[in-house]
Amino acid sequence: MSGHSHWATIKHKKGAADAKRGKVWSKLARAIQVAAKDGGGNADMNHKLQFAIEGARFENMPRENIERAIKRGTGEIAGAALESVNYEGYAQGGVALMVESLTDNKNRTAADMRKLFESHGGSLGGAGCVSFMFQRKGVLRIPVSAAGEDQMMNDVLEAGAENMETAGEEYFITAAVSDFESVKKALSAKYKSAVPEITMLPRDSVKVDEEAGRKLLKFMEALDDSEDVQKVYSNFELPDTLLKE
Repeated sequence: MSGHSHWATIKHKKGAADAKRGKVWSKLARAIQVAAKDGGGNADMNHKLQFAIEGARFENMPRENIERAIKRGTGEIAGAALESVNYEGYAQGGVALMVESLTDNKNRTAADMRKLFESHGGSLGGAGCVSFMFQRKGVLRIPVSAAGEDQMMNDVLEAGAENMETAGEEYFITAAVSDFESVKKALSAKYKSAVPEITMLPRDSVKVDEEAGRKLLKFMEALDDSEDVQKVYSNFELPDTLLKE
């Protein structure tokens, strides 16, 4: 169940950079707002909101920002109406991309996505054109410093998770969405630093060379820089030379 996880390594986390923290918090606030709008402001009764709040806390988002986003979602505070819109398409080399966005202007965001895909040598497709290449899973990230691999493996299996991989300084534990809440509770009781999320994992990966990998990373960065984009999923596997770099 262990091994190197390329999808985890190329995952873009920008909260560590102070210059980009404001943008990260803005995206997290949007996710909290929509979760509260869809399922109510009580995190104990709304798992989507619970995950959004936990993600915000992991990025050190202030409590008042979190509470304000919840109130915007429930209508206690006025705010722009946000819609969830997903985009699918291909990058160079047949690499599949899925983009989750939250927007208050679908026409603007659609135009922006089309321009981003085309300017990076890709093509925006219709709904469902690549989604079949991914599967929705629950993921827990736990620092490797929390426990040895054998101990973590035993705890992961006992909790009912599907898989565990090691990438850099973290364990990445995956579970079926239907089992994720119980897996999260079991592991979070032992490892307080566990960070949960629901994500899309590729069923198969496309290996790319170093040149293509650099271009794809620039494309991912450009997508991530969009205010409307929440998450980007892809199925490319970077060469070891680029990963080490």
